[in-house]
Amino acid sequence: MSGRIPSSPSIKSSDFRYSRADIMTVPNLITFVRLLFIPVFLYFLFARDNRAAAAWILGGLGATDWVDGSIARRFGMVSEFGKIFDPAVDRLMFFIAIPAILIDGAVPLWVAGSALLRELLVAVLAIRLASVGERLEVTWEGKTAAFLLMFAFPLFLGAQSTLSYAGVLEWLAWITAIPGLGYGYWSLLMQYLPTARRALSAAPE
Repeated sequence: MSGRIPSSPSIKSSDFRYSRADIMTVPNLITFVRLLFIPVFLYFLFARDNRAAAAWILGGLGATDWVDGSIARRFGMVSEFGKIFDPAVDRLMFFIAIPAILIDGAVPLWVAGSALLRELLVAVLAIRLASVGERLEVTWEGKTAAFLLMFAFPLFLGAQSTLSYAGVLEWLAWITAIPGLGYGYWSLLMQYLPTARRALSAAPE
């Protein structure tokens, strides 16, 4: 972890109404395609029993998360809808892909459990804040955690496949999983939780 003081995530009020222009952007389209490919990942993992293909698909979906964010920032396509839609799809991917890989037996239980617990706690915070009309903004540390873990789990899956470089994938899986979990719990405990507590205490009864 870096020695700098982490920035607090901002929480913004929202009436949850979005214009067509706010929704119909290239980054949001990429996020939507990522959502559509989640069943394809499950099909290759369980119906075809093809860990290698499933790992490549999941890794590709993780890469698109970086792509849509980069496009949004570079071309001024950041939207209020995207700020909610993108992390929601990311979280859905975690809640589907991680248990699937765990059922397949390709990832250690403690790694999968730690990642799912963190995602569950963040989701609970986000829902609680939404109930009072507030939104939890994703921080750099939180986004970095998601990015690393989105590659760690397909790497664990690929490491248990018949790929000739499966041994290398296992090393890469641990190299991404450990800092991913570290950043994840750092952002939860040091950023999201304190900021949410302040926002909730200031919210009207």
